[in-house]
Amino acid sequence: MFGLLRGLYSYRSFIGTSIRNEFVARFSRSSLGGLWMIINPLANVLIYALILSNVLAAKLPGIENKYAYALYLMAGTLAWSLFSEIINRCLTLFIENGNLMKKMRFPRITLPFIVLGSALLNNLLLLLSVLAVFICLGQWPTWEMLWAAPLILIVAALAVGLGLILGVLNVFVRDIGQVVPIVLQILFWFTPIVYPINIIPEDLKSLIAWNPMYPIVTAYHDVFVYNVAPDFSQIGITVLITCVLLGFGLYIFRRAAPEMVDAL
Repeated sequence: MFGLLRGLYSYRSFIGTSIRNEFVARFSRSSLGGLWMIINPLANVLIYALILSNVLAAKLPGIENKYAYALYLMAGTLAWSLFSEIINRCLTLFIENGNLMKKMRFPRITLPFIVLGSALLNNLLLLLSVLAVFICLGQWPTWEMLWAAPLILIVAALAVGLGLILGVLNVFVRDIGQVVPIVLQILFWFTPIVYPINIIPEDLKSLIAWNPMYPIVTAYHDVFVYNVAPDFSQIGITVLITCVLLGFGLYIFRRAAPEMVDAL
């Protein structure tokens, strides 16, 4: 473990330069460049809001804003976009960088942390865009929104831990890369992002409670929509799962790194 940390520290300039180059490349390859990473999730929010707001807006208790459903969607999307981006990129990370891993000697752990830094930067820009939209819709920032910082770290750690495990497994069992996007779609619909939890039948609520993203997304809704501090007693189990997955992900990555190069 300390070897991984030393490698990250020694190659911190490499990580920072890679994140910067990736960010610059997004702006240089098209006329809108990196703005697409903001436009895409906001466009999805708009589609869901237009289609479902008339059906669900009246069922959002405690929100007086007439754009309540759009606010609810954006808050949930903010959490999910970071989670899904990290997992999707970690899933094929080692396969896509196979030639680099074969030809150069460098700490392989820098690769997922480059993904992490890039995803956090993207999510920060999306957060600023969401806050701007919130202001336009009459939902002004409050002090409770500062709780977003630890929530973002929890989501990022959970996604990195799970992404490392899936990324390593995908090197040896390529079917993983086909299954995970389907599972993520199922998990998305079992997370109260496009619907409020109060419309779900009681027998399904107990099933959704097993979803580690459920308390996190609920906390995002509390912070951004309801303007209250998150209930960290509910997030505690997710934090525990996050620590276990992150530790296990780093462990199997460390054990499998030499074999991955041969498999690639």
